[in-house]
Amino acid sequence: MIYATTSAAAPPYAATQQGLPHSATQAADWVDKNWANWLAAGLRIVLIVVIAVVLRAVVLRTITRLIERMNRGAEAAAGTTLGGLLVNAERRRQRSAAIGSVLKSVTSFVILGTAALTVLSVLKINLAPLLASAGVAGVAIGFGARNLVTDFLSGVFMILEDQYGVGDVIDAGVASGTVIEVGLRVTKLRGDNGEIWYVRNGEVQRIGNLSQGWATAMVDVQVGAGEDLDRARSVISAVAEGLAKEDPWDEKLWEPVQVLGLESVGVESVVIQTQARTMPGESEAVARELRWRIKKAFDQAGIEITSGSPAAAAQEPGATAAEREPTQVSETPASARPAAAEIPPPSAGER
Repeated sequence: MIYATTSAAAPPYAATQQGLPHSATQAADWVDKNWANWLAAGLRIVLIVVIAVVLRAVVLRTITRLIERMNRGAEAAAGTTLGGLLVNAERRRQRSAAIGSVLKSVTSFVILGTAALTVLSVLKINLAPLLASAGVAGVAIGFGARNLVTDFLSGVFMILEDQYGVGDVIDAGVASGTVIEVGLRVTKLRGDNGEIWYVRNGEVQRIGNLSQGWATAMVDVQVGAGEDLDRARSVISAVAEGLAKEDPWDEKLWEPVQVLGLESVGVESVVIQTQARTMPGESEAVARELRWRIKKAFDQAGIEITSGSPAAAAQEPGATAAEREPTQVSETPASARPAAAEIPPPSAGER
């Protein structure tokens, strides 16, 4: 009886003892069934990460070598005579560095982003909500930072199209000066007075590059109206020929100096205009040197340089001789004027 009672009281304990091994067995079975999947997923993740890292390193190294080759080509071209005129090594270096930075950033974003999405898909994570959230966040960030995005995209296209570079003198509308640094967001300009302008690339609506291709030096020489113009022309031509034969002006002058003729005619003076095509950025230096030499040559030749107004006085074709001549007003002496008749005062009745 006692044994039966003990047996009747035993089932709860036995059930408890039997439940634990049963749960452990299920866990073990679950691990046995899924460890292979876990191992395969882990190996896939490791393989994806390794491939992404190696691919990114290879692409970045390739971009770096390409940029270095571009810089070596620019330095080699700068060593030649023609290359020194047409190639700015610092400009090419900064341009290639900016392009390389953009390519590296895009490469890293694409490769690492693709690897991250692939890892999440291996982990059986639903990417639809994540992509939707990323899209909404991207739109919000795009609206909030639209000026930054505009500056960045404008800078990329300015660099890729080579609109300007370091050393160029440009007129960006909002500011003008010499470019000292080109960035993806901001361009730095050195003004004529030494100030530095930070111009956002997105604010630039137009760009006038004064340093690409060639430049023009214009020199106006104002002489007296009574001077011999043919003699003045011959003196200017002789000065220009001498300038074109001397160093370093022979490299800075790309075409012979031309005497265009009279720019304006006045009563006391006339203006003779000369023009010279120069290498980019050297027009001001050539113009100053040409003025200096013309002044010295005119002093030696006895040709007077005047400072009167060169504007020609326009005459109406239908005006008479009296209208063309200034009217002279003469005063008659008081003694020669006829005396005014004295008017007697009115009487008392006439008031």
